[in-house]
Amino acid sequence: MLANEPTFTDIENAHLRIAPIARRTPVMTSRSFNAEAGVETYFKCENFQTGGAFKIRGASNFLYSMPEADRSRGVVAFSSGNHAQAVAIAARSLGMQATIAMPNDAPKAKLAATKGYGARVVIYDRLKDDRVAFGKKLAEESGATLVPPYDHPWILAGQGTAAKELIEDTPKLDALCVCVGGGGLMSGSSIAAKAMNPSIRLFGIEPEDANDTYLSLAAGKRVHIEPPGTIADGLRAQIPGELTFPILQKNLESVILVTEEEIRATFKFLLTRMKILVEPSGCVSAAAVLFKKIPPGMGRVGVVLSGGNVDYEMLATL
Repeated sequence: MLANEPTFTDIENAHLRIAPIARRTPVMTSRSFNAEAGVETYFKCENFQTGGAFKIRGASNFLYSMPEADRSRGVVAFSSGNHAQAVAIAARSLGMQATIAMPNDAPKAKLAATKGYGARVVIYDRLKDDRVAFGKKLAEESGATLVPPYDHPWILAGQGTAAKELIEDTPKLDALCVCVGGGGLMSGSSIAAKAMNPSIRLFGIEPEDANDTYLSLAAGKRVHIEPPGTIADGLRAQIPGELTFPILQKNLESVILVTEEEIRATFKFLLTRMKILVEPSGCVSAAAVLFKKIPPGMGRVGVVLSGGNVDYEMLATL
């Protein structure tokens, strides 16, 4: 069962399950953004989500779906920050112990927040250590359950609730643009979107420097890349997920790449014109629309702003 992709029914059930902890985030619009982009854009603002990012949707659905007998042994996760915080928050809500493996270059604000939510943090070297193997070892040593950042049906079902809400609140969208790291948000969103609107066009968005899904779709198989240096720290996956990739192959029209300069310019636009703080990873999908990289001919486009957790130091550089 756990090797299968979730269904829209799984997403509907997840939506009910996570309602006590995951917010129904607002959908925003901007006349100035629409004028620049040339399309009506509807922003699903997951930067206002519990924990500051969409990740609470999948993490809480996973933990809330766990058998009671497994909860006493706690959970382990590996993450640069948003999944880490989400697992910590969900674990705290259930009185569970969470141990999080975080890279040594994780944003300080995300590291501090994860500890603040009561999790035990173990640091690894992103350039030397394999994060999956590192996380699995921690789980095996403690007997805890490993909570993957994307490659699990419970995670995907939870993430899919973001697109479900967006389409419920903004019907008749021509397209949906979602950032792609490991592919959890885009996979879950694509399942929800296609079930609710079969004609919707789906575009995954990646930084040029973190283009593993773009290369993988072109090759027809999962491609591994070197550790990316993009400022979009939440999208630094080196290979698409084993579960997510076939879903992306089936549902996406294409993956669109954006530059670091375009991500920075979009960050500035959202902050200064719309007055919302969106982390670089969350700006990626908006950048593709703002810089007219999506195909022409679409009138109404949904964009998921995946999170808003930004270090003060990075904020100054942006």
